[in-house]
Amino acid sequence: MRAFTALYTRLDATTATNDKVAAMRDYFATAPAADAAWAVSFLCGRRIKRLIPSARLREWAAEAIDMPLWLVEESYSAVGDLAETVTLLLDEIETGTAGLDIALHDWVEQRILPLRNLDDDARKAKIEGYWRELPTDARFTLNKLLTGAFRVGVSRRLVTRALAETADIEPARIAHRLMGRWQPTREFFERLVDPEDRGEDAAQPYPFFLASPIEQAPIDNTADLGERADWHAEWKWDGIRAQLIRRQGKNGSECHIWSRGEDLMEGRFPELEQAASELPDGCVLDGEILAWIAGEPRPLPFARLQRRIGRLKPSAKTQSQHPVRFIAYDLMEEGGRDIRGEPIETRRALLQQIVGERDDNARITFSADVEAASWVDLATLRERSREFATEGFVLKRAGSPYRVGRTRGDWWKWKVDPYSIDAVLLYAQPGSGRRSNLLTDYTFAVWDGDNLVPFAKAYSGLTDEEIGQVDHWIRRHTKERFGPVRSVEPTHVFELHFEGIQASNRHKSGIAVRFPRIARWRHDKRIQDADSLEGVKALLPAEEKVTP
Repeated sequence: MRAFTALYTRLDATTATNDKVAAMRDYFATAPAADAAWAVSFLCGRRIKRLIPSARLREWAAEAIDMPLWLVEESYSAVGDLAETVTLLLDEIETGTAGLDIALHDWVEQRILPLRNLDDDARKAKIEGYWRELPTDARFTLNKLLTGAFRVGVSRRLVTRALAETADIEPARIAHRLMGRWQPTREFFERLVDPEDRGEDAAQPYPFFLASPIEQAPIDNTADLGERADWHAEWKWDGIRAQLIRRQGKNGSECHIWSRGEDLMEGRFPELEQAASELPDGCVLDGEILAWIAGEPRPLPFARLQRRIGRLKPSAKTQSQHPVRFIAYDLMEEGGRDIRGEPIETRRALLQQIVGERDDNARITFSADVEAASWVDLATLRERSREFATEGFVLKRAGSPYRVGRTRGDWWKWKVDPYSIDAVLLYAQPGSGRRSNLLTDYTFAVWDGDNLVPFAKAYSGLTDEEIGQVDHWIRRHTKERFGPVRSVEPTHVFELHFEGIQASNRHKSGIAVRFPRIARWRHDKRIQDADSLEGVKALLPAEEKVTP
């Protein structure tokens, strides 16, 4: 635990990328493989399933220092981070060092994970004992693990870079090995940094290549992107980005579907797994899962797909009511051979051979190139994106390979302009991380007759200066408090942007929006100028005008 605490402290103390990579590199170079495996897991964003309710930790901290629970709650509300709050409060109790000499993997496997099998009294006794075995900085690290909020400003890309530099292996190979269903064991870490390619799990996906948002329309930026003929254009579909894998495994030829979030969607889309049985072994397709009725020219709204996402074993009725299709963008493996380094034209030609001729009735098809002779023609077509139930275009440079992560330059997403609504600020609550002391999470409302009805939450889009101004105003104009949430006088109007809208029975407004964010603070508008719920509902696709 000593070395891992030192690593966490170094990472938490800097925002410099090179310093973070150096800290991880130093740790991986000396840590035992069993400890390093758990460190990789935590740094990549994997969490230990929360074993202890946060309310219990607050109660136990209050009892440990003989403080009223309400004061602990107020402290938590002010700090915003439970692990930090508990650590600060526990500064009054004695510290120790015995726990520092216990290996990280023993802490996790022998101490933390077994808590799930204990009752509350036994858990409390164990946790209080652990707190007294550690100094303050290690307590903080332990509390981070217990609360499942192990965020320290490190991306998987940086972890990959640190591991690659430690082991002197190509980052692409490390990134590939970090995909899929690995467990944080000594054996896993040894394979992870092994210079030799020992073969991968038959179900293991590749790292996704992600398009970067284009900063200026190509029609105005020809000098940077070059000629229209130098780029492939495809529709940007709004579904679940996924890899469809067909390989020989332990049980013969197997199909596996992985989401971009590395969720193995086994059994969730049986019709796609069945369709994949017609694909040749040794192929991996990158594409999008969409809700789509066979024979229809456009996909169904994303809301229909959501009804399939959470169903682990959808019934035949569900499959019939909410059918799906896989549209393949790219081919990553062919005949068991990694072809990501081949030019996009080669990959797409092989993809079309594998998938077959485009068929509107097929479960698996490919994303065709959009025909447009010039950037002007493509821009005109982009304005009609929502007619085709798409979000715009993805532009792919001719001759480009399939890269890893959000590498800029070869793939760009040129999205249609977002929906825009003027709404009134009604509620606010503290943010998280470095904004835990500021009220930065806002709830906005629109008019329904003479009443303001909440319809969206947003927390991004304002500058640091504006956040400070809004926070100061909210604290002086709070009407009521509901735990960390404050209601405020309806005074300020903000322009909100969002990517999608759907009918929803779970929301009081009857609608739900996707990816809302603040575009600007409309000082020039009165609350009476905010949009109406009727106007917002008018943005719903035709299929969503009536709540199902």
